[in-house]
Amino acid sequence: MRFLVSLFFSFAAGVRIASPPLFAATAVACRRRALPRAVEAVPGESCTGEKVVVVGATGYIGKAVVRESVRRGYATTAVVRDAAKAAGEPKFEGARIATADVCDPPALGAAGSPFEKGAVDVVISCLASRSGSKKDSFAIDYQATLNCLDAARAAGARHFVLLSAFCVKSAERKDPYALQFQYAKMEFEAKLREQTEMTYSIVRPTAFFKSVSGQLEVVNSGAPFVYFDLGEGRCATCNPISEADLAAALVDTVADKSKENALWNLGGPDDGLSMKQQGEMVAEVLGKEEAKLLAVPIGLFDVIIGGLQGGADLALRASRFDAWPEGAPEWLVKGLASGLAGLAQSLEDSAEFGRIGRYYAVEDMLTTDPADKYGRGARRPHHQRTA
Repeated sequence: MRFLVSLFFSFAAGVRIASPPLFAATAVACRRRALPRAVEAVPGESCTGEKVVVVGATGYIGKAVVRESVRRGYATTAVVRDAAKAAGEPKFEGARIATADVCDPPALGAAGSPFEKGAVDVVISCLASRSGSKKDSFAIDYQATLNCLDAARAAGARHFVLLSAFCVKSAERKDPYALQFQYAKMEFEAKLREQTEMTYSIVRPTAFFKSVSGQLEVVNSGAPFVYFDLGEGRCATCNPISEADLAAALVDTVADKSKENALWNLGGPDDGLSMKQQGEMVAEVLGKEEAKLLAVPIGLFDVIIGGLQGGADLALRASRFDAWPEGAPEWLVKGLASGLAGLAQSLEDSAEFGRIGRYYAVEDMLTTDPADKYGRGARRPHHQRTA
């Protein structure tokens, strides 16, 4: 049971300044590839020669975007919170590193900041909350990203690229199981569309390779590949995209006029595979004679989520209890109320984390239109490299 609970949460988990010679080399490369805006863009190659600022640069995809932007020849700034730590990141080689707090609007546009007037032409936002809780989602996926949009507008930037998520469609449909981070992203997307000072591109990837290869080590140790059974042999299907391909697609939108003021649902080049098929592929890649698969009823999620949410509701009601015995010390009453409120919030966040895991266990993350498939990275070679 402990293993299954651990797996439950794993589904939810699954948001340097160059030396002068190197910077000069990238500038020369940019001059070679820079193209007038009227010329048709070439995927994976085009560079407009503009100044690009990447926020959320220290995340899994953000690092890949910085590396790809530099490779194309863009003058790239990676916005980070800890410059000393970022200085040792190999994927930042060739980029300028700038320190800024995306939650502090006045600091974003201050003199010397990455959003100083005239310092940026294009912003690529890879910001995402780490936990997916309601508080974190609206603080980062909505408000911090909005702070960057406002700072970019004030700085005179031309274009804003948003890394969103394929699953935001659930919030748009008002699905009863839609998640808080989906609503936060949806509300920011609305703000991005409303403004008229900048063009924009919204990219919604299905899933990342990293999020579908988490069981390689588990299977290699002899344990089964676990997936969730939706009944009648059904399970979720996905065509994830590699980090390098997603980064290239995001950078492509800078030069591609067809992606201006547009939404791009995006998956990898593979056909969709079910979770069961992915388990079979993992076993084959690892050289297992036979795929060891464990189908877990999706109802397990409901039991765990129900228990967490029930505990949260109970703790919240208890925190508001006001029929204390006469003469009870005020410090005791306030302390108990505060502790119970904190427990309620913690359980509520855990329940939302569980809902995230359940969502990805039941929803297909799949693009079928050829225009919504991108790149060359395939799952099998990725699993082979990871293994």
